[in-house]
Amino acid sequence: MSVVEFNQPARFVAGTVGEPGSREFYLQVRDARRVEGVAIEKQQVALLAERLEELLDEVGADRDEPAAAPDNDPLELPVDPLFRVGSMSVSWNPMERVFALECHDLDAEMDEDDEGAAITAITGLRVVLAPPAAREFTRRSLALVAQGRRPCPLCNEPLDPRGHVCPRANGYRRR
Repeated sequence: MSVVEFNQPARFVAGTVGEPGSREFYLQVRDARRVEGVAIEKQQVALLAERLEELLDEVGADRDEPAAAPDNDPLELPVDPLFRVGSMSVSWNPMERVFALECHDLDAEMDEDDEGAAITAITGLRVVLAPPAAREFTRRSLALVAQGRRPCPLCNEPLDPRGHVCPRANGYRRR
């Protein structure tokens, strides 16, 4: 089992493929040599960004540093995820003044080849970020999560373009 590591990459973003209501979410990271990504759930993106934002505010890590340039560009294609994220962690290293984000494979298991030897599978992604890059990641991620479908004015559930059966309207479609 193996972890892909990026130390202060050129780019680390959350992004989507597809239309609201059927979007697929990804984390994508790029350095000078490679681009890698993992599939992730919308709620996981929100939780990761919110926790990272809390840590940034708590430690005040980016107070005296210039902000990172906004990154609103789409994901780099093709999007070919290494794995689907199951668990995540965020930590702050006060000695090096960096954040470490780790994502682990939802379905990690040991595989073997035809002779019974263990196959090294990529089961983790570790990204080390400076505080300004971490702040930009949270800004973009929270904005991305908020871009979903408009909520119904009655029940606050997302409106589906094909119609919405509102529980507050006793199952009748609103016109």
